[in-house]
Amino acid sequence: MTKPNRQGIIFSTGLIALIVAAFTVQVFVWPGIGSFGLMPRRARGLVGIFTMPFLHANMGHLLANLSALVVLLGFVFAFHSKRLPEVVVRVILIGGILLWLFGRQENHVGASGLIYGLAAFVLVSGIVQRKFLPVAAAIGVAVMYGSSLFWGLVPADPGISWDGHLAGGLAGAFIGRKKGRRR
Repeated sequence: MTKPNRQGIIFSTGLIALIVAAFTVQVFVWPGIGSFGLMPRRARGLVGIFTMPFLHANMGHLLANLSALVVLLGFVFAFHSKRLPEVVVRVILIGGILLWLFGRQENHVGASGLIYGLAAFVLVSGIVQRKFLPVAAAIGVAVMYGSSLFWGLVPADPGISWDGHLAGGLAGAFIGRKKGRRR
């Protein structure tokens, strides 16, 4: 485990607060803001690379994303607290770019791409580091989210951004592979 730092706590708290604030604005002030999600291969959709994790379809969507996000931010914080902001930003950017390039022509909203990216980061970096606690955390993530992580990648429900999940997961795995080696 890395020595916890204040920056990781402030960043995580701020991220959660921004997601909740964006949803509050979406519900009470500007309902049309949801149209600023990620729309693949459209110039207008490029802004969604940055806005997608902050926009949610409804309260259930928000709460499901927040609960998983808090747990996964905790795992990343525990083992990579100094790198947490960088990991989150890189997952959002790389995952968003992959989704923009290869995703279905839908308006993608929600933090689930980030969630899949963090889960993949924890899994891959834990294995790459070959240290007991990160590997145990990786196994914990796999057990906690195992079947839902798998089923979220299956294109069974047109209302679920399986391609966003896949893009985020690929981004997190790539970052975990690279970051897991550094000490």
